[in-house]
Amino acid sequence: MMLGHLTAINRIIYLKYNTIMDKLEIKGNWNEVKGKAKQAYGNLTDDDLTYDEGVSDEALGKIQKKTGKTRDEVVDWLKSL
Repeated sequence: MMLGHLTAINRIIYLKYNTIMDKLEIKGNWNEVKGKAKQAYGNLTDDDLTYDEGVSDEALGKIQKKTGKTRDEVVDWLKSL
């Protein structure tokens, strides 16, 4: 969809919707990965995996700080690699 033809309000709604959908997709993918990791290694706990999620969030924060980009921009950039 081309954003040039949308009004400013519609553009904001469109971008917010896609951001929410991206976050839900990422969260869904993470939940799937956590489930597979727990199946493969039964001794892993939610705490173990939450710690790893925190490390990822920290890494994203560092990239944000150094690039001046928003979290969503960093995530989009990483997806494009």
